[in-house]
Amino acid sequence: MTPRAGSDGRASTSSLRDDIARMISDEGLAPGDRLPTEAQLAERFGLARSTVREALKRLEEEGLVDAVQGKGRFVSAVAAAIVERPITRYEGVTEMLGRLGHEVTTSVFSVAEVPADAAQAQSLDVAEGTPLIRLARLRYGDGEPLVFSIDHILRDALPGPISHRDWSAPLTEALEANGHQIVSSVARISAVELAFDLARRHRLTGLGPWLLVTEVCLTRAGRRVLLAEDYHRGSLIGFNVRRQR
Repeated sequence: MTPRAGSDGRASTSSLRDDIARMISDEGLAPGDRLPTEAQLAERFGLARSTVREALKRLEEEGLVDAVQGKGRFVSAVAAAIVERPITRYEGVTEMLGRLGHEVTTSVFSVAEVPADAAQAQSLDVAEGTPLIRLARLRYGDGEPLVFSIDHILRDALPGPISHRDWSAPLTEALEANGHQIVSSVARISAVELAFDLARRHRLTGLGPWLLVTEVCLTRAGRRVLLAEDYHRGSLIGFNVRRQR
């Protein structure tokens, strides 16, 4: 099979990482089972061996795969617990919900230009009053409300009239199209109740506690362009964490 071409090697590596993780789950591979070789995976997925090697490296870093010198790569003892959603991997909300098998739809509640308050300015490492875009959205998975988001984006990172942009689309894609590819984030997770006025206004009362993930998202150049507050519906979405000595 001829390796499929891709304009972005990082995207191919990320996609292949997901494909291999899905293969582990779908084929019921157990801890200690040996994975196909790099050559076999390259043939199976139609990608270059260098891309396969990078994808496997990511899986090793996440703890799903163990490499044994001279013997190959094996499904790790913790793979079954974290294959679904490792917390160490950065991904946008729409990407995450899609990867979990949901049909994702988005409702945009509001978008406006606002000045950064003191807390936002500190998080984004800008001066207080710096222009931001404030975006409030709700992501549904198969019709169920799953993630309520309030995002603050540096205004100069997304130039042009805000009324001319499709705000239901992933922010990561819009930022990358303007030269700001997000590659990492610093996140804090806490269990909260959605603020009463927000829950009442958007008909989200009675859904129990939410997992609030507050992320400062950084570009490859280290610039902080996005402050994301994502409220994940706690009864339906969780995170898997690998811990070891």
